[in-house]
Amino acid sequence: MNETIVKFGYPATLIAEYEHWVVLLRPAQPTLGALVLAAKSQATAFGDLPAEAHAELKVATAAAEAALTQAVGYAKINYLMLMMVDPHVHFHVLPRYDGERSGAGIAIPDAGWPGQPDLAQAIKPDDAQIAALTGWLKPYFA
Repeated sequence: MNETIVKFGYPATLIAEYEHWVVLLRPAQPTLGALVLAAKSQATAFGDLPAEAHAELKVATAAAEAALTQAVGYAKINYLMLMMVDPHVHFHVLPRYDGERSGAGIAIPDAGWPGQPDLAQAIKPDDAQIAALTGWLKPYFA
């Protein structure tokens, strides 16, 4: 796994794994169920990923959207590919909704709704809450 994946808490935050991608719980939760979809490769440019990774991205995004639909009941979904601090190819996947959603005993409002996500208002779960959220989301990817 590359350094970006490790920085986002792998293996503790691992929810699903594919040949070219991992789905991780985003350690800071601006919305309930926020994920990191990270390429396993060392690529630091999206266009440098192999064709197989691009093809598999369809599988991973479809799985994430289906899982988050069931778990969170989002109204919209945002994919942010910023790569300003963490250099390897990855997306922040943010389910968006009006109000608040609850899961694994944690309630999180979407502070930016209906505008841009407010990343500064993200809830920072402790290790036990990260484990609970990860365990709560994993079955939705099965």
